[in-house]
Amino acid sequence: MINDRRRTSQTTRCRGKIVEEPEKIRPAMNKSMTTLSEAKRKAESVIKNPRKRGKLLDTASSLASSGIHALQISGITEKISPLVRMVRCTASREYLDTPWQSIVLITAALIYFVSPFDAIADFLPIIGFVDDAAVISAVFASISKDVEKFIAWEATKTASNTESISSPEPE
Repeated sequence: MINDRRRTSQTTRCRGKIVEEPEKIRPAMNKSMTTLSEAKRKAESVIKNPRKRGKLLDTASSLASSGIHALQISGITEKISPLVRMVRCTASREYLDTPWQSIVLITAALIYFVSPFDAIADFLPIIGFVDDAAVISAVFASISKDVEKFIAWEATKTASNTESISSPEPE
């Protein structure tokens, strides 16, 4: 009798060897892709809704400045502030040099950050914020050039506002 069982796995090449990918791996990969696309869709929805966007940004700001020890250790409090300001200034059309994809990434990361039930629940002491720190740090690193441009823009804006306030008006 010939074994006519169909293969339930795919083969791929890894480091020159042919490796079989069990059928169980593909649904997990598809689920993570669905999760990413869902996060993107949710972030876009929040960005477009001024009330939800404001609530998210306010919550992220207050959580970051709350002085939670784990957040201070991870160093993400200094990263969240410029990200929140970038989204605010972009939404108010005050600053328009941030690519849409960067704003979506920031918003998705902030949604993850404020959510108490994510990969590692935030109510667990210290380790509950490790995943939040990883997500914020990864997003911050991936859009660092956009953040640097934004911070430079803020500095010039602040400098010009200071000059206009401090310089006397001509008579």
